[in-house]
Amino acid sequence: MFLLKKLFGKEDVFFGLLEASAKEARHSVLALGKLCKSLDQPVGLEEFAQSRRKDKQITSEIRNAIHTTFATALEREDIDALSRALYRIPKTVEKFVERVMIVPEQIKGVDFSQQIPLLEEASECVLQLVQSLCGGINLDEVRKWNDRLQHLEGEADKAIIEIYRDLFSGRHDPLKVIVLKELYEMLEKVIDRCRDVGSVVSQIVLKNS
Repeated sequence: MFLLKKLFGKEDVFFGLLEASAKEARHSVLALGKLCKSLDQPVGLEEFAQSRRKDKQITSEIRNAIHTTFATALEREDIDALSRALYRIPKTVEKFVERVMIVPEQIKGVDFSQQIPLLEEASECVLQLVQSLCGGINLDEVRKWNDRLQHLEGEADKAIIEIYRDLFSGRHDPLKVIVLKELYEMLEKVIDRCRDVGSVVSQIVLKNS
Protein backbone atom coordinates (compact mmCIF):
# COMPACT_ATOMS: atom_id res chain seq x y z
CA MET A 1 0.00 0.00 0.00
CA PHE A 2 2.86 2.40 0.71
CA LEU A 3 3.84 2.02 -2.95
CA LEU A 4 1.23 4.70 -3.60
CA LYS A 5 3.48 7.14 -1.76
CA LYS A 6 5.98 6.76 -4.57
CA LEU A 7 3.39 6.94 -7.30
CA PHE A 8 1.64 10.11 -6.12
CA GLY A 9 3.84 13.00 -5.05
CA LYS A 10 1.04 14.67 -3.13
CA GLU A 11 0.99 11.76 -0.72
CA ASP A 12 4.05 13.20 1.01
CA VAL A 13 1.79 16.01 2.22
CA PHE A 14 -0.04 13.76 4.66
CA PHE A 15 3.05 12.30 6.27
CA GLY A 16 4.68 15.70 6.60
CA LEU A 17 1.57 17.23 8.15
CA LEU A 18 1.04 14.34 10.57
CA GLU A 19 4.64 14.60 11.73
CA ALA A 20 4.28 18.37 12.14
CA SER A 21 1.17 17.82 14.25
CA ALA A 22 3.02 15.32 16.46
CA LYS A 23 5.82 17.85 16.95
CA GLU A 24 3.34 20.52 18.03
CA ALA A 25 1.85 18.08 20.52
CA ARG A 26 5.33 17.37 21.86
CA HIS A 27 6.11 21.10 22.06
CA SER A 28 2.97 21.84 24.06
CA VAL A 29 3.79 19.13 26.62
CA LEU A 30 7.38 20.32 27.03
CA ALA A 31 6.13 23.88 27.53
CA LEU A 32 3.72 22.53 30.14
CA GLY A 33 6.64 20.92 31.97
CA LYS A 34 8.47 24.25 32.11
CA LEU A 35 5.34 25.99 33.35
CA CYS A 36 4.83 23.53 36.19
CA LYS A 37 8.34 24.23 37.45
CA SER A 38 7.63 27.96 37.86
CA LEU A 39 4.07 28.24 39.10
CA ASP A 40 5.12 31.04 41.46
CA GLN A 41 5.52 33.23 38.36
CA PRO A 42 2.67 34.79 36.33
CA VAL A 43 1.20 32.23 33.96
CA GLY A 44 0.82 33.15 30.30
CA LEU A 45 -1.46 31.32 27.88
CA GLU A 46 -0.08 32.61 24.59
CA GLU A 47 2.54 29.92 23.94
CA PHE A 48 0.01 27.16 24.56
CA ALA A 49 -2.73 28.85 22.57
CA GLN A 50 -0.30 29.40 19.69
CA SER A 51 0.71 25.74 19.70
CA ARG A 52 -2.92 24.67 19.69
CA ARG A 53 -3.71 27.12 16.85
CA LYS A 54 -0.81 25.77 14.80
CA ASP A 55 -2.01 22.23 15.31
CA LYS A 56 -5.57 23.25 14.45
CA GLN A 57 -4.29 24.74 11.20
CA ILE A 58 -2.36 21.55 10.45
CA THR A 59 -5.49 19.51 11.16
CA SER A 60 -7.47 21.73 8.80
CA GLU A 61 -4.85 21.28 6.07
CA ILE A 62 -5.00 17.51 6.50
CA ARG A 63 -8.79 17.50 6.18
CA ASN A 64 -8.64 19.67 3.06
CA ALA A 65 -6.00 17.39 1.54
CA ILE A 66 -8.12 14.33 2.31
CA HIS A 67 -10.86 15.72 0.07
CA THR A 68 -8.60 16.97 -2.72
CA THR A 69 -5.93 14.28 -3.05
CA PHE A 70 -6.69 11.67 -5.70
CA ALA A 71 -5.14 8.69 -3.91
CA THR A 72 -3.77 8.12 -0.41
CA ALA A 73 -1.42 5.45 0.94
CA LEU A 74 -3.54 5.27 4.10
CA GLU A 75 -7.31 5.18 4.20
CA ARG A 76 -8.81 8.65 4.51
CA GLU A 77 -10.69 7.69 7.67
CA ASP A 78 -7.42 6.58 9.30
CA ILE A 79 -5.64 9.80 8.39
CA ASP A 80 -8.50 11.83 9.82
CA ALA A 81 -8.66 9.73 13.03
CA LEU A 82 -4.92 10.14 13.64
CA SER A 83 -5.07 13.87 12.93
CA ARG A 84 -7.92 14.32 15.42
CA ALA A 85 -6.14 12.27 18.08
CA LEU A 86 -2.98 14.36 17.74
CA TYR A 87 -4.88 17.65 17.94
CA ARG A 88 -6.49 16.65 21.24
CA ILE A 89 -3.10 16.66 23.00
CA PRO A 90 -2.29 20.40 22.76
CA LYS A 91 -5.98 21.19 23.17
CA THR A 92 -6.05 19.37 26.52
CA VAL A 93 -2.79 21.00 27.59
CA GLU A 94 -4.24 24.44 26.83
CA LYS A 95 -7.33 23.66 28.93
CA PHE A 96 -5.08 22.77 31.86
CA VAL A 97 -3.23 26.09 31.58
CA GLU A 98 -6.53 27.97 31.40
CA ARG A 99 -7.59 26.38 34.69
CA VAL A 100 -4.24 27.25 36.27
CA MET A 101 -4.70 30.91 35.30
CA ILE A 102 -8.08 31.01 37.03
CA VAL A 103 -6.81 29.75 40.40
CA PRO A 104 -3.24 31.08 40.86
CA GLU A 105 -3.53 31.26 44.66
CA GLN A 106 -4.56 27.63 44.95
CA ILE A 107 -1.58 26.23 43.03
CA LYS A 108 1.29 28.07 44.69
CA GLY A 109 3.79 25.51 45.92
CA VAL A 110 1.95 22.62 44.26
CA ASP A 111 4.19 19.84 42.95
CA PHE A 112 3.17 18.21 39.66
CA SER A 113 6.46 16.33 39.32
CA GLN A 114 4.83 12.91 39.71
CA GLN A 115 3.03 13.34 36.40
CA ILE A 116 5.11 15.72 34.27
CA PRO A 117 7.98 13.31 33.43
CA LEU A 118 5.40 10.71 32.38
CA LEU A 119 3.68 13.25 30.13
CA GLU A 120 6.95 14.30 28.53
CA GLU A 121 7.98 10.72 27.79
CA ALA A 122 4.51 9.91 26.46
CA SER A 123 4.68 12.84 24.05
CA GLU A 124 8.06 11.58 22.82
CA CYS A 125 6.50 8.15 22.23
CA VAL A 126 3.78 9.84 20.19
CA LEU A 127 6.34 11.60 18.01
CA GLN A 128 8.30 8.38 17.50
CA LEU A 129 5.12 6.49 16.60
CA VAL A 130 4.09 9.02 13.98
CA GLN A 131 7.59 9.24 12.53
CA SER A 132 7.71 5.44 12.37
CA LEU A 133 4.38 5.38 10.54
CA CYS A 134 5.55 8.04 8.10
CA GLY A 135 8.70 6.04 7.40
CA GLY A 136 6.74 2.95 6.39
CA ILE A 137 4.94 0.03 8.00
CA ASN A 138 7.10 -1.39 10.79
CA LEU A 139 4.99 -3.48 13.12
CA ASP A 140 7.79 -4.21 15.62
CA GLU A 141 8.73 -0.54 15.92
CA VAL A 142 5.15 0.55 16.46
CA ARG A 143 4.57 -2.21 18.98
CA LYS A 144 7.66 -1.12 20.93
CA TRP A 145 6.53 2.49 21.28
CA ASN A 146 2.91 1.58 21.90
CA ASP A 147 3.93 -0.85 24.65
CA ARG A 148 5.93 1.95 26.22
CA LEU A 149 2.87 4.19 26.11
CA GLN A 150 0.79 1.53 27.81
CA HIS A 151 3.44 1.23 30.54
CA LEU A 152 3.46 5.00 31.05
CA GLU A 153 -0.32 5.03 31.35
CA GLY A 154 -0.06 2.35 34.04
CA GLU A 155 2.51 4.44 35.91
CA ALA A 156 0.21 7.47 35.62
CA ASP A 157 -2.63 5.44 37.14
CA LYS A 158 -0.41 4.53 40.08
CA ALA A 159 0.62 8.16 40.49
CA ILE A 160 -2.95 9.44 40.59
CA ILE A 161 -3.82 6.96 43.34
CA GLU A 162 -0.98 8.34 45.46
CA ILE A 163 -2.13 11.86 44.69
CA TYR A 164 -5.70 11.04 45.74
CA ARG A 165 -4.42 9.52 48.96
CA ASP A 166 -2.75 12.83 49.82
CA LEU A 167 -5.60 15.04 48.62
CA PHE A 168 -8.22 13.20 50.64
CA SER A 169 -6.10 12.89 53.78
CA GLY A 170 -7.98 15.76 55.45
CA ARG A 171 -4.86 17.92 55.63
CA HIS A 172 -5.91 20.28 52.83
CA ASP A 173 -8.46 23.04 52.44
CA PRO A 174 -11.61 21.64 50.74
CA LEU A 175 -11.53 24.26 47.97
CA LYS A 176 -7.92 23.43 47.21
CA VAL A 177 -8.78 19.73 47.06
CA ILE A 178 -11.47 20.41 44.45
CA VAL A 179 -9.16 22.59 42.37
CA LEU A 180 -6.18 20.26 42.48
CA LYS A 181 -8.24 17.14 41.82
CA GLU A 182 -9.42 18.64 38.53
CA LEU A 183 -5.92 19.73 37.56
CA TYR A 184 -4.31 16.38 38.35
CA GLU A 185 -7.01 14.60 36.40
CA MET A 186 -6.50 16.89 33.41
CA LEU A 187 -2.81 16.00 33.39
CA GLU A 188 -3.73 12.34 33.42
CA LYS A 189 -6.04 13.02 30.51
CA VAL A 190 -3.04 14.26 28.50
CA ILE A 191 -1.49 10.81 28.98
CA ASP A 192 -4.77 9.28 27.82
CA ARG A 193 -4.67 11.45 24.69
CA CYS A 194 -1.16 10.19 23.94
CA ARG A 195 -2.34 6.62 24.45
CA ASP A 196 -5.18 7.25 22.00
CA VAL A 197 -2.64 8.22 19.34
CA GLY A 198 -0.79 4.98 19.99
CA SER A 199 -3.99 3.00 19.57
CA VAL A 200 -4.82 4.70 16.27
CA VAL A 201 -1.32 4.16 14.87
CA SER A 202 -1.38 0.51 15.95
CA GLN A 203 -4.72 -0.06 14.22
CA ILE A 204 -3.42 1.59 11.04
CA VAL A 205 -0.29 -0.53 11.01
CA LEU A 206 -2.18 -3.76 11.67
CA LYS A 207 -4.60 -2.96 8.89
CA ASN A 208 -1.82 -2.27 6.39
CA SER A 209 0.80 -4.86 7.39
